[in-house]
This record gives sequence, structure tokens and C-alpha cells, in this order.
Amino acid sequence: MAEQILIVEDDLAMSSGIRDVLEMNGYRVQLAENGVEGLKTLDRFHPDLIISDIMMPEMDGFEFLEQVRRHSRWAAVPFIFLTAQGQRPDIRGGTQLGADDYLVKSVDLEDLLVVVRAKLDRALTIQQQSRREMDDLKRNLLNMLSHEFRTPLTYITGYVDLIQEGEWSAEDLQKFLGRIKGGSNRLNRLVEDFLLLVRFETDDARQAYLMDKGPFNNWTGLVARVFDRQYEAAAGRQVTLMHEIETNLPLVEVHEGYLESAVMRLVDNGIKFSKHTGGHVWVKVALDGNRVRCTVKDDGMGIPADEVAKIFDRFHQINRQRIEQQGAGIGLAIVKSIADLHHGEVTCASTEGVGAEFSIRLPLV
Repeated sequence: MAEQILIVEDDLAMSSGIRDVLEMNGYRVQLAENGVEGLKTLDRFHPDLIISDIMMPEMDGFEFLEQVRRHSRWAAVPFIFLTAQGQRPDIRGGTQLGADDYLVKSVDLEDLLVVVRAKLDRALTIQQQSRREMDDLKRNLLNMLSHEFRTPLTYITGYVDLIQEGEWSAEDLQKFLGRIKGGSNRLNRLVEDFLLLVRFETDDARQAYLMDKGPFNNWTGLVARVFDRQYEAAAGRQVTLMHEIETNLPLVEVHEGYLESAVMRLVDNGIKFSKHTGGHVWVKVALDGNRVRCTVKDDGMGIPADEVAKIFDRFHQINRQRIEQQGAGIGLAIVKSIADLHHGEVTCASTEGVGAEFSIRLPLV
């Protein structure tokens, strides 16, 4: 099927000439005389590329481009400005609005064909990559749902069935209820993780950050809250939680809830991957040049060298068959999203069998 191109140009001689050249090269072309007509055309004609003049009556090219980019169905369509004006402010204005290229009307038609083909090929490559990523996401979700949700549900339904089927001592019932509580807590964490991940995949997290961010240096209070929430999990695996926080640290600008969530997830990660006979998780906060560095270190299993580079990828898991306790593989991806949101960074250093060290670095106010 021929690729479709919309030309928005009030000079009919110019637009007709471009249309003829494009149609001779196998493209299907639709013309519109201004931005208003162009928007109406988009309701019935779905272009693979748009070429638009800037100076037009009723609605100029800048406003037309802005309207196009507001609609999700058109937002990814390549957009080329074709104008008699070559001033740098026009180029800058079009680029800021999301134009993909900028050509003057005196451009050689062969050069125009090259640009058109390049933009269409680039758009196709991006679409194919997006499809692959979506397919990977669907596959990872299905794999995760089949295991991560089924396992705690099996705990809950299995022990409920046991309680209903027989008469049990108070001690047995307490044990069963503890297992049910463990399964429900795991399900609750999964739901919270997915809801937070969705917030980062959309614009919700950024909006929340902009609304609630503020100066912060109460690291002692934050770490105390994290340790309080992780106390039970640490005790269950005989892990000792320790901290070392420099005094009089300079201010950083943070969304405190998101920052606490990031530190909590790193501590939780250290506990999960602790040695079976117990271990330690340290939280250290210190000034690091023009940043504040929060480091969470453990002396647990560590991470294989070839896995470190992928550790922050969504749904990435290390040897799922051997290491069951790692969860859904989105906790560290959330930590990275939180660091990125704060214009900071998170890094990982690890030696397999020795332990892992994660560091969040945040810029000073």
C-alpha cells in the first residue's frame, strides 16, 4: 500500500508541483491550503508524513503543528516544514514544537525526495522498535502474572481450604494465618509496584514530583522509617540493619515520598539477597562532591558481572529458577525512575558471592 503524505500549503502551484513529484515516486498525496483545512483533512486521511508551509492564512504552520502534536494518533507522524523563510528563529520555533525537519521552498526536488524517504524510514524503524518493546512487555507481564501472582494466591487459597476442611489447634491456625498474611502482603506489594510503575510510565509521577518537591536533608528520619517498615522482613532472614549518616548535610530537592520509596526498595533488595544464615545491610549517606550520595550495601549473594548492566531493566530477573525471592523484577526499575526524576543517578557495583552496593546520587539545591 502506497505511503500517504499530506501537504499543507497555500501556494497551489507549489503544492501541486510537489504532489506531482511525490506521486510519480509512488506516494499517495492529499493537499490542504492552510492549517484549518489540514486538521479537517486529518479526520479522513491518515498520513505517514506531513509537509507544511509556515506562513498561511487562518492558521499558520506553527499553530497547525502544535494542534497535530496534541493528538496521540498524530503525535508520531513525521513533520517537515517547507517555507520561504530561512531565518534561524523559525527553525528554532519549529524544532521546539516538534518538527522533524525544515526545508526552504527553493530546495531541489530530488533532495526533498531524499528527506521524505529518510523520515518515513526512520518513522517505520521507530514503529517496529515500539512493537518489539510492546511484545516484550506483554510477554514479561504474562510470565510475571503466571508466577508472581499465582504463588501468593496459592498460599492464600491453600491455607484457607485447610482451615475450612478440618479442626485445628490454635497454634496451627496461627501458623496458617501467618502464611495467609504473608501471601496477601506479597500481593499488596505487587499491586503497589505496578501502580507506581504505571505512574512513571505516564506523566503522573512527574506532575506529583513538580507539585510536592522541596528542600530536604532529614536523612536520619527517612532511614528510620525505612528500617521500621523493613524490620520484620530483616528479622525473618536474620539480617542486621545499620546506618551511617553524615551530619549537617546540604539540602537536596526531592519528593520525599518517592525518595523514601527508592531507599526502601534498595534495603528490601539487600534483605532478599542476604545469605541464608543472616547478614548485614548498611545505609550510608554522605556528601560526594556537589551531590549527596545514599548508598545501600549488603554482604549477600551479589550479582554476576554480566547481569549488572541489565539490573535496572524492567522485569529483569537473575536466574529465576535458582533465586525465587527476587520478586517481579520491577523494584530496581522503579528506583532508577525515581533517581532520573530527581535529575540524579543510581549505580550498582557488585561481586558475586560477596555482596552488592547501590548508590543514589542527588544534586544539591
